[in-house]
Amino acid sequence: MTETRTGQDRNRAISRRVFVCGLAALAGMAGTTLDAKHASAQASGVAQRIADHFSSVKTMAGEFVQFGPRGEQTGGKFYIRRPGRIRFNYEAPSPMRVIADGKSVVIGNMKLKTWDIYPLSKTPLNLLLSERIDLTGRMVRAVREESDLITIVLGDRSIFGDSTITMMFDPKTYDLRQWTITDPQKKDTSVMIFNVRTGMQLDDKVFRIPYDEVRNKGRGG
Repeated sequence: MTETRTGQDRNRAISRRVFVCGLAALAGMAGTTLDAKHASAQASGVAQRIADHFSSVKTMAGEFVQFGPRGEQTGGKFYIRRPGRIRFNYEAPSPMRVIADGKSVVIGNMKLKTWDIYPLSKTPLNLLLSERIDLTGRMVRAVREESDLITIVLGDRSIFGDSTITMMFDPKTYDLRQWTITDPQKKDTSVMIFNVRTGMQLDDKVFRIPYDEVRNKGRGG
């Protein structure tokens, strides 16, 4: 038990370092917003190989720590199945669930029995869960390569407005370490992942959205 906890603490410490490095990388990009053509030109073969590696991972599961716009911190377990599927189970006392089933994303409060639903295609989360991340396309806003971190910023103003998703990868292992979604109000929600496993079978029911509850309890209807 002590060894397991020590390992988890070490992983969290590494994740926090990635989070700090990521903020530094984003700060370095501040004031240098590039159009899609120039940003795409930044993407080297290394960055595209990392993106291709991530795209080739069809299933992932592990633990996460989330930092909200006001600095609030929550954690739990996550599951991903490409394309389009993700689930966050937040640990107590948080009552939240986030589920994407390939078409929609719902955010549920299990205590209040309320749900918000959005088209997945209209959220930057769709880019994280896409079949392939193409760094030659117009969605690339910026690419930053450092010795210990590759940072890729994606967004499409015609679809997501000013929302973006920033993904941070280990340049040696090509593993995803963190992503940050920035909303139109420039508020960030960052998710760091650790104890990640890949290649497992994940059943459809993991990503099943309870549409009956969503329709009956969803806000605004």
